Amino acid sequence: MAERRGVDTKVYQPAEDSGLLASAVVDRGRGRLLEVGTGSGWVAERAVRDAEEVTEVVASDLSPHACHEARLRSVAATGDGTNVPPVFDVVRADLVDPFADDAFDTVAFNPPYLPTDPENEWDDWMEQALSGGETGRELVDPFIDSVGRVLAPGGVVLLLVSSLTGYEAVLDRAESRGFTHEVVVEESYPFETLSVVALTREGAERAADAGK
Repeated sequence: MAERRGVDTKVYQPAEDSGLLASAVVDRGRGRLLEVGTGSGWVAERAVRDAEEVTEVVASDLSPHACHEARLRSVAATGDGTNVPPVFDVVRADLVDPFADDAFDTVAFNPPYLPTDPENEWDDWMEQALSGGETGRELVDPFIDSVGRVLAPGGVVLLLVSSLTGYEAVLDRAESRGFTHEVVVEESYPFETLSVVALTREGAERAADAGK
């Protein structure tokens, strides 16, 4: 985990997992897209630039530092920026909490997924961007539980999953919430395999939402 902290101590910068999620967004993203946990905003910018079927992008993050950097990226992507709105909106948010029901056709998330012993965690924003708690699923589980509320009928969730978090456990959670899955893109590295899975469901299965 220490190796992935890099030189920036506050905002997670694009890495292999970011590239995989961006590839999936370009391939499967459509309509109004929300990127949860946007970090630097790199994937959100890729969605605007390269995903032909995406019509609007909203990027969110709990970290104020990430939101600031993503806003700067969004403004810079306009070119000279003179009287031109940012290319994507940025919202400070805890997962999908502030967003309306059925608001997005695509929701993309590269969660903090590195399993971390609580005694070895750092109390800073970079740690929060990387650590998935003891199981690696500290944010994955509540995201799966809640994302169905903001997903429009026929929409798709693009979720990056690491083998370090327990791939089957993540998919079992998704299935319990009424989602079916397919792998969009996958890469193996010396210590883990990263996959982006597309989670979809029929509108009749919305009763599987969290709290129901």
